[in-house]
Amino acid sequence: MFEYKHLDNIGNQIALPAGKVVCVGRNYAKHIRELNNPMPTEPLLFIKPNTALSALDKPVLIPKHLGECHNELEIAVLIHKPLSHCSLEQAKSAIWGVGLGLDLTLRDIQNQAKKQGHPWERAKAFDHSCPISRFVAIQSVDNLANLSFSLKVNNNIRQQGNSQDMLVPILGLLVEISQTFSLLPGDVVMTGTPEGVAALSAQDKLTVELDGYLSVTTIVE
Repeated sequence: MFEYKHLDNIGNQIALPAGKVVCVGRNYAKHIRELNNPMPTEPLLFIKPNTALSALDKPVLIPKHLGECHNELEIAVLIHKPLSHCSLEQAKSAIWGVGLGLDLTLRDIQNQAKKQGHPWERAKAFDHSCPISRFVAIQSVDNLANLSFSLKVNNNIRQQGNSQDMLVPILGLLVEISQTFSLLPGDVVMTGTPEGVAALSAQDKLTVELDGYLSVTTIVE
């Protein structure tokens, strides 16, 4: 049964539906290099359904029978106004807030799909493939272009990033996405992952932090 609800950083439910998740691939240069991928000429976009969403403060569920499942920690942006062919100003006004999410990726399945020229949904869009934190209201965020975040696995730093290192910044991503399809209230945009992706294992302890704003500790099951 689908139970996910968007929450603010003190635990109150946000009056927005759980919409689709629009993900941006290859938005950090070092991550592109670590997977030996070509540098994109425009943002690489794919979608997870709302059934991919789950609360990050609950156990992270991974399908253990489908090969390696990799962490990809990303800044998540919650949308509260419709966006279509928008300007930068309209994009900024449509952000409810920001949080952190894991774009869980079945790497073996994704690599096979790439070889065959197939879509990535089987690797990216499975149930619970987007554990996500609570959201910090945009009014409390000092600077979207300078957000630092990190992932620790078993108390060891695995990923660290800052939004200033994005190839396309957050507002630019929203503008770009809106040229192709509409963003609706309750949709989430995942803005790309820095280097440090690797396989997760059952009982791994995860700590994600958006510096100065939120911290979540959870476990892999």
